[in-house]
Amino acid sequence: MRRRAARYGLMSGLAMACLVAGQVVVAAPVPAASAPLSSADELPLGPASLAERRTSREVAPGVTHVAIERGQSSSDDFWTVTIGVATTEAEAGELEQRIRAAGHEPRRDPTAGPSPLGPGDRPLGWMVRVGRHADQQAAQAAANDLAAKGVRGSVQFTGEDGHATTGPWSADVLVVDPRRFRGRLGSELATQIVPGRETTSSIAQRTGALAAVNGGFFVISSGDGGKPGPGLAGTDGDLAGISVVRGDLVSEAVNGRPALVIPSDSGAGTAVRRLTTRLSVRAANGDHREVTGLNRKPGLIVNCGGVGAAYPMALPAHDYTCGNDNEVIAFTPVFGPELPKGEGHQVTLDGRGVVVAVQDGRGGVMPARGTVLQATGTGAQWLRDHARRGEHLTLRRSIVDAEGGASQPVRPQTSIVNGGPLLLRHGAVALDPVRDGWSPQDIDGADRGAFYNGWYLRRNPRTAAGVTRDGKIILLTVDGRRPAHSVGLSIPEVAQVMRGLGAVEAINLDGGGSTAMVVGGALQGVPSDATGERPDGDAIVVLP
Repeated sequence: MRRRAARYGLMSGLAMACLVAGQVVVAAPVPAASAPLSSADELPLGPASLAERRTSREVAPGVTHVAIERGQSSSDDFWTVTIGVATTEAEAGELEQRIRAAGHEPRRDPTAGPSPLGPGDRPLGWMVRVGRHADQQAAQAAANDLAAKGVRGSVQFTGEDGHATTGPWSADVLVVDPRRFRGRLGSELATQIVPGRETTSSIAQRTGALAAVNGGFFVISSGDGGKPGPGLAGTDGDLAGISVVRGDLVSEAVNGRPALVIPSDSGAGTAVRRLTTRLSVRAANGDHREVTGLNRKPGLIVNCGGVGAAYPMALPAHDYTCGNDNEVIAFTPVFGPELPKGEGHQVTLDGRGVVVAVQDGRGGVMPARGTVLQATGTGAQWLRDHARRGEHLTLRRSIVDAEGGASQPVRPQTSIVNGGPLLLRHGAVALDPVRDGWSPQDIDGADRGAFYNGWYLRRNPRTAAGVTRDGKIILLTVDGRRPAHSVGLSIPEVAQVMRGLGAVEAINLDGGGSTAMVVGGALQGVPSDATGERPDGDAIVVLP
């Protein structure tokens, strides 16, 4: 599948023409002196001999969009059925035994990288598979036959495994130069409140953005919000990590994880920092209590990295929901009108911090001004003891650099977008999957080896952000899960691509079905979800 007709072509030395909705639109080419990326440095993907085509247009002064097409399908890649990922001989043998019992012959394909837990550089394990098929339909037929015999598997394309391939790759790069840009670069919350999600295209249209890309990780949830364990549970649309929108702290950090900090409207000073949030409430008598979360359902800490009595761990763990039975959670008006319901204790503070309402049980209407504190376990008892009507509580919120300990200034124009893992630091690849929450080590029996292989080592659609040595901001999206169009990137490849584009600091943002870039009102590339563009929790917008 090739790009849609809204893609534009570049004619060297001439005007640039594109077909949009049946009309020919002509735009002036970008002058060579303002070219944001070096055309001499091709993407570090596949053999150096691969064909690569770049087309570029100036969206606004200081904002440039570059579309990159590289490589072609490889005859060495094929469709197959993956029954499971094994990290030990015993696991592989058990999977192979089940496959043979179903009348098929198994195969072991090594993963594309080692375990970050060691030892050495041997592969993480094997993908235990069945069949080599020229098309997806034939592989699906084999998967259906296996499922009928009690062996379930997933249909996968080997070009996405993370091993050597010739592509193809389809990427979009947005470059913002703060020295020339006169608009606003920042984050925008989907639906303008915490609950609910919105596509990047809709956010761009609603805000009148010149361009936009999807932002950080968020909760996709249904029903009552789930419970601790593998996956994402909580309030649908809740950002799973730190979020600051127009100077307002919306969501607490997954402590120690990296984030993209945009301190000014122009983007000047944008950086990647490891951040921690510190929240507390202080009673009139001087007693204080740690506030463990902000604008989220108590007891559910998506991606972990929480504080207090969080379990089973306090370290980051991507796509895993940790728990805490003894919390105090603060809610601000940005949460929206309806508070989460449940057992515990709740107090409402007016704009001066005076307690104006108390209740056993959680839920009700969020006031337009002030703060609501919801608490469970020992947190609920603390509120009962310290938060009576008419008393004053002081809520303290701060963001600090997790490495240096310095306070992170937050001004009215500041935006912070959560992400991970960290890709580049000081121009060098700085991947640390264990520290950032992608460790393949099992958590309470949950198989994290298969997760690590599928999310980190295999190729997927990706979104990333970075900063060049001279302060330009680079926003990257790469299509994936569309083998004839684009095979996507592994996380190590995202780091190399961002470095190849000139970034010296870079962070991975949410990807997969969330990956989306909008330029001039048009969605670039092809979404990976069969249903089309996925609604997200936030976006990075470039406003006029």
